[in-house]
Amino acid sequence: MTKPSTQLTPSPEILETQTEIVETFSFFDDWTDRYQYIIDLGRELPDLGADQKTESNRLKGCQSQVWIIPETRGERLHFDAMSDSAIVCGLIALMLKVYSDRKPADIIATPPEFIREIELESHLSPTRSNGLSAMVKQIRQFAVEALAAANAG
Repeated sequence: MTKPSTQLTPSPEILETQTEIVETFSFFDDWTDRYQYIIDLGRELPDLGADQKTESNRLKGCQSQVWIIPETRGERLHFDAMSDSAIVCGLIALMLKVYSDRKPADIIATPPEFIREIELESHLSPTRSNGLSAMVKQIRQFAVEALAAANAG
C-alpha cells in the first residue's frame, strides 16, 4: 500500500494575487513611488481595538509594534493585523492581500515569491526585512497550527 503524497501544490489563487502585486509594482519607476504605494496600502487597513493590541497578539522579531490575529472562518484562515509604523502597515497589507482568507494548506504550500520578485527585502532596512521575515514565518505557523487542528478534529 502506498502512502498518500504529502507534497502540497501551490495555490493558483495565491499565485495570481502575487502576480498582480508584481505587475502593480512594475508600474512604478522608482522605489520612492513604491514606498508611497506601500504606505497608501497600509492606510487602508482597519485599525485594531485596544483589546486586540495585546502582548499575546504582538509579533516578536519586529522593530515596530505589530499585532496579528488569526481567525478560522470555515475552511479558511483570516488575519487582522496592524502596526504603529506606516511602512510596516503597508507590508502587512501586502501580506494580508496574499494570505488572508485562504486555506491553511494553500498558505503553507505557496511561499511569498512576490517579495523576491519585486526585490522588496533588498529595499528595506535590515530591521524591516527581519520583521517582514518574522511576519511571513508567523503567518505560515498560524496556518500549520490551523491545519493540525483541522486534521485532529
